[in-house]
Amino acid sequence: MGKKRVQVRQQRARMRQVKPKLPAAASPQQQRRQQERFLTAGGFLQGYAPDRVVRIGWYCAAGVVLCLLIGAELLLGPVAPHGFPVRLVSALAWIVPIAVVFSFIGPGVRLALQDRKAEPKVIQGQLLGASSVSTSFGLGMVMVQTRGGVEQYLVPPEKLNKVPGNQVQVILTVTPKLRHVRGLQVMGQRMVPRAEPPVPDLVNRLRLLPLVTPAVLAGAVIIGDDATAFAPIPGDGIHAVLAVVVGALLGGIAYGAFFLVQRRLTAQAQALVPS
Repeated sequence: MGKKRVQVRQQRARMRQVKPKLPAAASPQQQRRQQERFLTAGGFLQGYAPDRVVRIGWYCAAGVVLCLLIGAELLLGPVAPHGFPVRLVSALAWIVPIAVVFSFIGPGVRLALQDRKAEPKVIQGQLLGASSVSTSFGLGMVMVQTRGGVEQYLVPPEKLNKVPGNQVQVILTVTPKLRHVRGLQVMGQRMVPRAEPPVPDLVNRLRLLPLVTPAVLAGAVIIGDDATAFAPIPGDGIHAVLAVVVGALLGGIAYGAFFLVQRRLTAQAQALVPS
């Protein structure tokens, strides 16, 4: 009997010594997976309704046609730089916004067309938090604990009006590609009202970055290239090379400036998160 009592005491002592493990920081591999998942879900078009994304695609298609017409006019039209090499370089600069559209908008439009025909998924879990404001224009955010882990979804703000502040079970109806939340149902008692904190200016600046950065980058390349192309510089070969250099230089400066701004805003946003 004494031996058993000693074993029980030792076991209790070990149980008291067990300390809860703190959540480990995300490794570079996990961060890479999150970035890949973000891109495969449509990038900054993630969470929006498929019909809305398709309309954005049509507007961008009209912009692509306009860029092609301007490029053709600079290459073949009467209002164009002097010399065929310079004309060719000035026309090729208008391919940059087309490449930006295909890189940022094209994948989201393709996923939206697939979501129109696909059946939405039903996801159930415990609500961990919700906010009517996120870094995406016109979308809120919910955080849900599911069997696979903690998931975040972008949700239209009108679907969050009845979401409480206490932890309840929720059921989400989500499209498989763009992760657009078509429906949100709360299971359980709504005991605590959800408080909406003030939106810091940092969030508004983070919203603008994904939209402003590619537009400013393409504009810098076009302005530098075409302004140099119309400048009175002797020698068609040297003139064309100089136009390419100036356009690439302005584009690189714009990219570097926005990269530094994004790093600074991201660091400020991480500082606001409680540790």
